[in-house]
Amino acid sequence: MARPQSSLNLHGTLIQTEPQLESYLSEPTSEVIEAVATLEGDILILGVGGKMGPTLAKQAKLAIERAGVTKKVIGVSRFSTPHVREDLHAAGIETIATDLLSESDLQNLPETENVILMAGRKFGSTGNESLTWAMNGYMPGRIAEKFRASRLVIFSTGNVYPLTPIAHGGATECSPVAPIGEYAQSCLSRERICTHFSSQLGIRMAILRLNYAIDLRYGILLDIAEKVYTEETISLEMGNVNVIWQGDANAVALKAFAHCQSPPLVLNVTGPETVSIRYLAARFGEIFNKSPRFEGEEAPTALLSNAARCHQLFGYPRVSLGEMIEWMAEWVRIGGPTLHKPTHFEVRDGKF
Repeated sequence: MARPQSSLNLHGTLIQTEPQLESYLSEPTSEVIEAVATLEGDILILGVGGKMGPTLAKQAKLAIERAGVTKKVIGVSRFSTPHVREDLHAAGIETIATDLLSESDLQNLPETENVILMAGRKFGSTGNESLTWAMNGYMPGRIAEKFRASRLVIFSTGNVYPLTPIAHGGATECSPVAPIGEYAQSCLSRERICTHFSSQLGIRMAILRLNYAIDLRYGILLDIAEKVYTEETISLEMGNVNVIWQGDANAVALKAFAHCQSPPLVLNVTGPETVSIRYLAARFGEIFNKSPRFEGEEAPTALLSNAARCHQLFGYPRVSLGEMIEWMAEWVRIGGPTLHKPTHFEVRDGKF
């Protein structure tokens, strides 16, 4: 077996091109390489065509190659954006075009030892709630039954928690859940249904409550940086957030296979800081030499998660908040491409 290595130095360098960004997001740590090296079987990623899926698949593939082992990475999606599938093929990742709500398509997927469920629905939930519940609640139950002999890592969201007092340090995995709005409620249904099948059928699972992943092409930092740069008004009502570099969130997903259990392990996945929106805007203002414009005042509560359990298991994220801010400022300054998908982090009524 080849010695694990991580060749990319993430520190002290600004990101200025999409290929460079993809490399940074996809780079596996030595811990990810070791985790993949000891993992039995192939990896199937359901919903690979979304915002996080392609770089997760590439990180898994690179980890396999550097570990010197033989495994497949298979990405499943509808692939409504054709270049995504071509890009994955170029990276050596197999793909299957599938509608996961189709029972025949689902049953035709290959039995795979390790499955990551990323598919779900958030934006556009208001006005089409039935599809949101089908995607976020019904579909995961069918997937759990299909892959009952597999290890399942299931992406959820910190939105299952209520707004909590900022001084409390964020909700822990033991905190009561109280999702606000139908999107968040449907995500809790995903967790409850998967937990049911895990307990009934002995399916090994890990549920990852993520908020919020940062890619320079989308995310809360992009939302704030763009508003400062274009001198738009920034809402302060949701005055604090949590963020994590997308590559670090993907690394947690790959390392979580070793901790799948029945009933499922539940982990909050985010960075260690409670991040002030006012601070972020001020920092971007310093870099851009602009004065941020605000509206409203910080509410005493916010949607916050405490990821101490995750950090105890896997260590702190590799990419710091300061680095993410500097990278994002440069990306906005040079007009780097974005997905044009605001996070709507400021929404407090759960309507997405």
